Amino acid sequence: MIQEEGELVLRSLRAAVNAVAQRDCELADEVIAFDDEIDERYLAVERGVEALLARQAPTATDLRSALAISKVNLHLERMGDYCVTIAKLTKLSDGLPDHPVLLEWLEEMGSRAEEMIKVALAVFASRDAEGAEVLIDLDELIDRTNRRAVDQASAAGNDPGLREWAIRMILVSRCLERIGDHAVDIGEQTAYLVTGQFREFTDASHPPT
Repeated sequence: MIQEEGELVLRSLRAAVNAVAQRDCELADEVIAFDDEIDERYLAVERGVEALLARQAPTATDLRSALAISKVNLHLERMGDYCVTIAKLTKLSDGLPDHPVLLEWLEEMGSRAEEMIKVALAVFASRDAEGAEVLIDLDELIDRTNRRAVDQASAAGNDPGLREWAIRMILVSRCLERIGDHAVDIGEQTAYLVTGQFREFTDASHPPT
């Protein structure tokens, strides 16, 4: 069920990024509506974990597995929420002028976020704690593109419409960057599941408040 939920999130992310790149408000509406399916899967997994804890009283490794699944489930649901936010920002940007270079970088970030989700799901399924650390390097790549996108958006020029669009695209970039952070969190849960000890790979998923 976790893997199926992950596939739904990947589908939502792909559509959300395409909606931004193509300025497609109808596709953005589909992303917003599709979030109900992700939420339904999230609730089904949570109910399953609760039933397991109540009826089976798991100990040691099985308890750790149930707790890790619950955490991963939450990270996937949050990714879906960020996809909805991207879709809403796309609709709010309708009719505003855009910047092709910034759109290209957002598409790049979307591709990197998609890759990170796939890696996170794969290492969690195979309990590959060592492989999970690959997410650290992938996260740095998406962070680097995020910084470039913010710099580009900040230099949008004097056109009020373009500045407004650029500000909204900074928020889109931030959503994609946070999706990457949640993928790192899934990697951390993989390491916890295997070793029994939780440690943060980086501070990327817990930025200063």
